[in-house]
Order: sequence, then C-alpha cells, then structure tokens
Amino acid sequence: MTGDLSVFGDPRSVAVVGASPDPAKWGYWLARGALQGAGRRPVHLVNARGAVVEGTPSVPSLRDLPGAPDLVVLCTPAASVPSLVDEALDLGARGLLAITAGIDLAHGEPGLERRLADRVRAAGARLVGPNCLGVYDAATDLELAWGTFTAGHLAIVSQSGQLGLELAGLAAHAGLGVSRFVSIGNQVDVTAVEVLDDLVAHEATRAVVLYLEGFADGRALLGAMTRLRAAGKPVVVLTVGASDASRAAARSHTGALTAATEVVAAACRAAGSVLVDTPAQAVELAHLLLGSPLPPGRRVAVVSDSGGQGALAADTLAREGLVVPRLGAATAEALARALPPTAAVGNPVDLAGAGEQDLDSYARVVETLLDSGEVDAVVLTGYFGCYGADTPQLVHRELEVVKTLADAVRVHRRPVVVHSMSPDSEAVRTLRASAVPTLHTVDAAARSLALAARLAAGSGGPVPHAAPGAGTGRALPYLAARARVAASGVAYPGAEPVRTADDVRAAAGRLAAPYVLKAGWIEHRSDVGGVVAGLADAEAAVAALRDLTARLGEGGYVLEEMDTRPGVVELIVGARRDPAFGPVVLVGLGGVQAEVYRDVQVALAPVTAEQARELLGRLRGAALLTGWRGAPAVDLDAAAEVAAAVSRLVAGQGDVAEAEVNPLRVGPAGAVAVDALVAVGEEGPR
Repeated sequence: MTGDLSVFGDPRSVAVVGASPDPAKWGYWLARGALQGAGRRPVHLVNARGAVVEGTPSVPSLRDLPGAPDLVVLCTPAASVPSLVDEALDLGARGLLAITAGIDLAHGEPGLERRLADRVRAAGARLVGPNCLGVYDAATDLELAWGTFTAGHLAIVSQSGQLGLELAGLAAHAGLGVSRFVSIGNQVDVTAVEVLDDLVAHEATRAVVLYLEGFADGRALLGAMTRLRAAGKPVVVLTVGASDASRAAARSHTGALTAATEVVAAACRAAGSVLVDTPAQAVELAHLLLGSPLPPGRRVAVVSDSGGQGALAADTLAREGLVVPRLGAATAEALARALPPTAAVGNPVDLAGAGEQDLDSYARVVETLLDSGEVDAVVLTGYFGCYGADTPQLVHRELEVVKTLADAVRVHRRPVVVHSMSPDSEAVRTLRASAVPTLHTVDAAARSLALAARLAAGSGGPVPHAAPGAGTGRALPYLAARARVAASGVAYPGAEPVRTADDVRAAAGRLAAPYVLKAGWIEHRSDVGGVVAGLADAEAAVAALRDLTARLGEGGYVLEEMDTRPGVVELIVGARRDPAFGPVVLVGLGGVQAEVYRDVQVALAPVTAEQARELLGRLRGAALLTGWRGAPAVDLDAAAEVAAAVSRLVAGQGDVAEAEVNPLRVGPAGAVAVDALVAVGEEGPR
C-alpha cells in the first residue's frame, strides 16, 4: 500500500503475537501465512510458552525480539490487547493488525477500541481492525489471514472477514485470483475509503469487490470508487439493509419508498460502480471485468448449438433488460453461407450441428456477428468447451477456436460471454485465462452481461455536491411547505388560508372553481380524510369546511383551485437526506397508491432535468407518460424540471431534511403540483 498504510502491504518485518502450533487456532494460520513471506522480510513469532510453529521457534514477548517489529499482528485474548498495543507502540511499530474481537466487552469499557485507535494514531502508527480476518497481498508475499489465497487481479475489501473469505474461495473455484485482500473489521482507524484509495495505484489490481454493512461517510466512499473507476478498476458492491432505521424515521412517502439498497444502488451508479445481490454474482461479474471489454450497449447476439438452449438464453437475456435484435439481411445471409441449410440465422443463431462437422464454425459465426456492428456482445451457449473433455482428440482443435474467439474480442473490443456445459475443461480454463468470461449457467451469463452493460453506461463522474444539512425534523404547514417548493420554480394552483365560512366565501371569490379544501396542518391529509375535492362553488366549500371541522377540529385549512386538465398522469417527486449518502431524489408513479405500486427510481441529488428525465424513462409505467392506448403524451420536460427543482431544494438548502410533491399532475401542456410536504431541521426557520 502507499503512504501511511504501506506497512499493511509490504512491511519491513512482521511479528505475530499469539502464534500457535495448533492448526485449529488463529495463531497457527497467521504464523503459517507470515512464514511464507520469510524470504522477503524477517518474521517473528511471539508465544508466552515458547511454542514452535512450522519449525520456527517463538519468543515469550515483543520485548524479546531482536529488533523493532514494523507490523504487529494481534491474535490473542481480548483482555491482553490494550497492553500489547502499548508495548508495540513503545517499540516503534508502524502498524497493528488486530484480529481479536470483543475488546470493549472483555474490559467492560465501551469505547475502549476507539481510545486504542486514538493512541495508535497519536504514536504515528495505524491499526486495521479489530475483529477482522486479516490481510493478503499477492505481489509482496504477505499472507496474514485465515485460509489460503490464489494470486490474481481481483481485490477484495470486506467488513465481514468470513464473507470476504467466501468471495476469495468462489473466485479461486472460478479460475480467478486475488491481488489484495483486506478484512477491515470494526474500522476504528483504517477505513474502507482509505483501503480503496490505496488500490488506485496497486498495479496488480484490475477490479474490486467491496462488502460493507454500513456507510459512515457515503460521499467519501463514492469519491474513492470514482477514482478507482477513473483508473480503470471497476468496483462491485455488496451490502445489507444499512439504512432501514432512517427509513422508519422519514416523514414522507419518499422516505418510506426509498429502500436502503435502492439508495446504495443509486450511489453506485453515480460513482460508476454496480451493486449486486450475492457473493456468487459478484464473482461472476468479475469474470467480465478482469480483462474483458465492457459492452458498449445492450444489444446481444445469441449463438447456440441447441435450439432450445438458444431460445432460453434469449428469454433470459430479455428478462435482464438486454435486447436480442433481429439481424439485418446482410448479416443473416453471411451466416447462412457458413452454416447448414437447417440453421437459424435471425438471432438466436442455431448452428444446427455445424459445430460437430467443423469446430471452426463457432469462431466464424462469432466473428461475423462482432464484425456486423449490429450487436454489442455475443453470448455463446451450450456444448462448446465439452468437445475436448468428451473426445480428447479434439482438445487441440477446440483450443484453436478459443484462441480465435479471444483474438476477435481484442480486435472488436466487444465481449464474448460463454455459457458452457463443462464446468472445468481445458477449453473452459483457457477461455477464462484469455479474457473470455465462461460461466456454468446461462442465467449467470445473462445477469453478468446486464450488470456489465450497466457499469459501461454508469456515469463515474464527479459525485453531485450537496450542502451539509439537518436530519429529519418537523413538517411545515401546507401553505409554508407549498411556498418553499414554489420558490424553487414549481407551479401550484391558486390557494388561500381559511378558518371560517366567511373566509371560504371571500377566498372563493378570488379563486377559480372547482375547489379543493385541505386540512393544512396535517402532514398526511388524505390518510385521515382531510382533503375534499370537486367543490363546485363557495357554498359547497363552506359545507366541506363545516364537515372537516366537526371531524378534525379547527385549524389552518386551505382552499385551493382544483386542477381539472384532461390527460393527466399523477407522479410523486421527492427528495430526502440519507444519513450516509446525503440528499437523494425519487421519482415515480404517484397519488394515494404510490406505496402500493412502488414504481420508483432513485438517484443522488441534485440532478439535472436531463438526468431526471432518464429516471422517468426507467419507470415500469413509463408508457403511461408517452401515450398509452391513444392517450396523449404528457410533458416529460416539465416533470423533469420539477424533479430537478425538488432535488436542488434539499441538496442546496441545509435546513431542509425532506421535500415531496405527491401528486405532481403532469399533462400534455405542463406540470402542476397539488400537494407539498417539507420537513426542516430544528435549526431551520420556524
């Protein structure tokens, strides 16, 4: 590693405290791994009983070492850790790797781990952990972790040591290796952001898998991920529901609709990274990231030696949001000339036995498709990879096809993803080594290709700037909230405050019928029957006021002009401050059923109108906005402008914790907001 973390990447010497000859103990694995790097650096073992590990004797304490240790590994009982930290610092150690968990609990001192970290930093040293599984660096012969690792080009940074070890094992099983492994544990000192930044200049690393259970400083993390993307090292993210508590505290529908993983996914898109669901998905995607080009678009050609497998592959790709286009006449004719008369050449391409007659058919078809310019990637699905395994005389011929496929990928800069029925033939191993990702199931191939296309389309640009702000606070009354949103450039119908029948009659004379009467001091008015619409005249509004007052009590009611334009679609537009990633904006199908349909898209705020329009286009119900069953298309530009304005309101005004318009009524000629919820922090204006 670089800078003040170099001691965790290539230390001058290592001392393992708690070294043990028992293979069932941590001390054995840490000592054994450290000794594998003994040709590069001095390795010292410390054990109070003077144990011998792998033929290497230990000393009773750190003070018995012949020199000051550069990196001290602590795998001892929690009660001994504080004194060992002091001893290591007194000797001049630059780094401490704390495997031990439960230090606070063992001493009955909450916050002890943090205080230990303060002592380490004050001494000019750094600490990884505690409660971690260790570190590994293939380039420097550094193996200080439980388990074994295969050298390669995938870096793994994990808050959970065991999950990180699972990732490393899955990668090895799939023919991939690890360049660096860092189990960050409790992050009392060295953080995930620092470890990721160190990987930017790590020569062996070509892609990164990151697992986090919480995001203390989300925007800083995104900055590190953006720098990795700029260095050509894409990041794949795994997480769990990190912000559910913040959702429960939200005042708005926007908060209830914004799941923790949706916020993380939006943050990843902003940084040019991608969120996956499982460790297996992360490793499958890594196949495409380690050497293979990313697809420049979502058009995919399917090549198969089985009609059934080709059709299933096409369906699976479509479910992942990829497109399997019909090939143009010239391309189809070129394929037909190279294949038997019974072959299908429309896409999927069915070789109809051509592979058995001539293995070169696979290469010729794939090259023709890549050369056509009509597709962004090719999926080869079926038996290929099994010829040599089942018929050893064909190994050489199959490997020649593999070389041609790899050459075609390099020339055309478009990926070829193989789904092979063979899990580990020589051809499959050679495909993987040649940057032709090869997976054992077609759904893994389709999902990975879709994720790669998402990565290729990701921004990876500067993370949107947002002003520091308050957490969830109190909701403003309706008219005050309306005014706050309207000041951002959002159009509202005319409205006036009313409390008495005379107020209603006077306001009705200045407003245009029909009217809506609202209980302006209640946050979710519709939930308690606090909204009466379709009031034809002043007396109908007076009657509605009497009814609401009888049910809800006296208060600040609002008489508002009713939007009656035809051809309107109701949307929800909102923004809130996520505690980890800051302001986020949400757009979706709105109205009182917004939480039922949950058809929403989320992005980091602020967004431009162009970005907001892209979010609207990704809704499942986007067809409702562009003209459904003969209905006129609505004004998408107007809707996008409102979304951008609401995102700026929360991102730019520090006292605003949440802002929401639901519904935003969008018609063919503009957008009108007919509700508003704004929550401000206690430090905001009253």
